[in-house]
Amino acid sequence: MPDWPILTAITFLPLAGAVFILAIGGTDEIAARNARFVALWTTFITFFVSLLIWAYFDASTAEFQFVEKHDWFGGKLSYHMGVDGISMLFVILTTFLMPICILASWESITERVKEYMIAFLVLETLMIGVFCALDLVLFYLFFEGGLIPMFLIIGVWGGKNRVYASFKFFLFTLLGSLLMLLAIMAMYWHSGTIANLCTADELARGITSCPTTDIKTLINDVDFPVNMQSWLWFAFLASFAVKLPMWPVHTWLPDAHVEAPTAGSVVLAAILLKMGGYGFLRFSIPMFPLASEAYAPLIFTLSVLAIVYTSLVALAQEDIKKLIAYSSVAHMGFVTIGLYTFTSQGIEGGIFQMLSHGIVSAALFLCVGVIYDRMHTREIAAYGGLVNRMPIYAFCFMVFTLANLGLPGTSGFVGEFLTLLSVFRVNSWVAFFATTGVVLSAAYSLWLYRRVIYGTLEKASLKSITDMNLREIGFIAPLVILTIFFGFYPSVLLDVMAVSVKKLVTDYQGALAAAEHLNQLAQR
Repeated sequence: MPDWPILTAITFLPLAGAVFILAIGGTDEIAARNARFVALWTTFITFFVSLLIWAYFDASTAEFQFVEKHDWFGGKLSYHMGVDGISMLFVILTTFLMPICILASWESITERVKEYMIAFLVLETLMIGVFCALDLVLFYLFFEGGLIPMFLIIGVWGGKNRVYASFKFFLFTLLGSLLMLLAIMAMYWHSGTIANLCTADELARGITSCPTTDIKTLINDVDFPVNMQSWLWFAFLASFAVKLPMWPVHTWLPDAHVEAPTAGSVVLAAILLKMGGYGFLRFSIPMFPLASEAYAPLIFTLSVLAIVYTSLVALAQEDIKKLIAYSSVAHMGFVTIGLYTFTSQGIEGGIFQMLSHGIVSAALFLCVGVIYDRMHTREIAAYGGLVNRMPIYAFCFMVFTLANLGLPGTSGFVGEFLTLLSVFRVNSWVAFFATTGVVLSAAYSLWLYRRVIYGTLEKASLKSITDMNLREIGFIAPLVILTIFFGFYPSVLLDVMAVSVKKLVTDYQGALAAAEHLNQLAQR
């Protein structure tokens, strides 16, 4: 790989584009047109540069790659970036979806276009930063910073109840993350009690306390006491459970999805929700293995409740967006079940489910946006018989509907199958109740498709509706291709994450074995 800071480049390229848009002058019409093109080209360039990471990535090692580290705040903190086989995939997912979001907003956003594009580019920088950060403070700044542009996207360009939805989103996620901030501070102070974290030069100068927020150091060199692990684990859970979201702190999500503009819903479902699952992988499981083992039954319980309850709620919805939002909560339940099996198969299934859901949920919200731009309503009852006027749309919507219910041959099947197979070996009752979610997802997905696509074209307002244009086909077609491609060739993704997942599981099992050995010595 060429010796240049590629992670910094892809992280801050969107921010540079936002600054450029800010400087655009001219009439409102000219400024809006130029802002759209600058945002589109910025996101495209960011995506193509990010593909270099995949091209040069060494999947045979679990070590972090493309590492950049510089002293920050006088050496007390560090600007530390890097990716492994897990985080790299989420970076690619983020950069891939952002040009699609810009294209989806091309005609639907007509007011404050400059500000809208700036908000999206700033949000992209912060989302990429979350998956690249290898310092706790840097991670927290990116993680929390993403609230601000998303709050504005919902609150300024959303629906009629946008202010309520944006504040609910902001308060839920902020309050949960405040507990994580306290946990980060406690981890920093605790690491200062460990002498071997100091360098030889620092020890020679009589420095014996070297607290750190470096993620690699905290994972490899710091063992947190059992009681402390429990408190830290719950503090991180408070943030990640809201972000994911898990039952019962999921109530902000349907409101946010319904009121957000189409591209806002895409980013929310496809990327922001994945930060919670990524947090479990990067922090909770490797840093607090004993607490993770102890509270895995709690995660299983909450996940099963999310799968069954929100699937039943989805069946009762009359708004298309709200139905898809509740289905997202159910699908994230499969993610947490897979992660907390602590097996390679289960964790790979959970990660694959997140990546697949990122593609499929984004596509479903884009499909809703296509017909909303024409009819300005998301009520299921307002549609019916669209296959007669929109055959291309009906085909695309069918592919994503089948992927959403986990049909073999689509990407939605792989993650759910791996997750259910692994959890069956751990707890058959959890597998049984989680499988009911597969049945329920088929029920609400097919019910929605039938009501919207099939039937007689009776409503007069639908008789002049037009099929997808070239722009819409342009941003939907890649998602159709990937949904089917990853359904038949999941190894493209599984091979990249395999070594990193294996190391995560091995380190976790080693921590449990060491703790068991210490307990046996204490009993003697």
